[in-house]
Amino acid sequence: MRRKVSPLSLILLGLGTFLLVLAPMLAWYVEPRAAVNPIDIDTTAVYTGTGSVFDVDEAKTVTDRRITVTQQVRGDVADSERSGKAVWDVTTTVDTDKSLPAADPHDALEFVPGRWVTDRRTNAPAHCCKEHPYFEGEAYLKFPFDVQKRAYRWWDNSLGATVTLHYRGAKKIRGYEGYRFTGTVPATRTGTRQVPGALVGEPERSQVLAEEWYANHLIELVVDQRTGRVIYAQVGPRRTLRAPGGTKDAAVLLDSRKLAFDTATQKDQVKQAKSESGQLRMVGQTVPIGAGVLGFVLAAVGAVLVVRGRSGPDTPDSSDPSLTM
Repeated sequence: MRRKVSPLSLILLGLGTFLLVLAPMLAWYVEPRAAVNPIDIDTTAVYTGTGSVFDVDEAKTVTDRRITVTQQVRGDVADSERSGKAVWDVTTTVDTDKSLPAADPHDALEFVPGRWVTDRRTNAPAHCCKEHPYFEGEAYLKFPFDVQKRAYRWWDNSLGATVTLHYRGAKKIRGYEGYRFTGTVPATRTGTRQVPGALVGEPERSQVLAEEWYANHLIELVVDQRTGRVIYAQVGPRRTLRAPGGTKDAAVLLDSRKLAFDTATQKDQVKQAKSESGQLRMVGQTVPIGAGVLGFVLAAVGAVLVVRGRSGPDTPDSSDPSLTM
């Protein structure tokens, strides 16, 4: 008797081995290459709240005004492909109901354009492609992929420096859980601005080079752990002017305890986070685990069938002379 190897057993063994090899490749090779900052991004985030603003027409600070901050992010695909980086053009406008709706963003209470460039995989700043401002840190418009439960250095564009945001546990936004980070900014001098002397308590001088000061009552960000996408943001900016060498605020340009993502922005960010996180989870976890388990089962069954073979009678060899009459 001799054993025959079933073609099915070889197929099962080969397929199982292939899946066992594929599983770690998906987790260790494919997923890291899928976790990259996009270059064709086109999103808008809106913050709303109330506070005090300086009314140019009235030449004074007015209180209890509705404030809207609109941040639009658009990827420059051509520069991104040419540089291999994520090149994003960012426009931030600050409005009150008085300046909304504005046909031209330059008509806003404040208009701040910028170009942010990052390494697509690490999210680290990449200094190229006429970036503006020159920024540092670990997190900016988003956090790196695979967010950890630790402090991060967040770039605050109004401050012109990084702010340490500390991990404060998990928090759900619209039923979706993310990591919560918070931080504050003490009053810090950020520059100078030429203004009428009367504006900062020096009416005898027609113009003075006033000091610009900035603080933030609270920065709170809730971040999707897998993608680093910010699903909720809240800030409390305070911008003031002081007389040269002054120790007290002489004029308030902007002061709000809370400007936060509006409902539509929260819903959109959560929707995007669910989709992107689900795709990365499928490539890096669900499919590799499924492929590994199925590959192990198929390989085991195939190996058993190969070892056992299939028993059957020996087939006579017609060329043997002893069998001829």
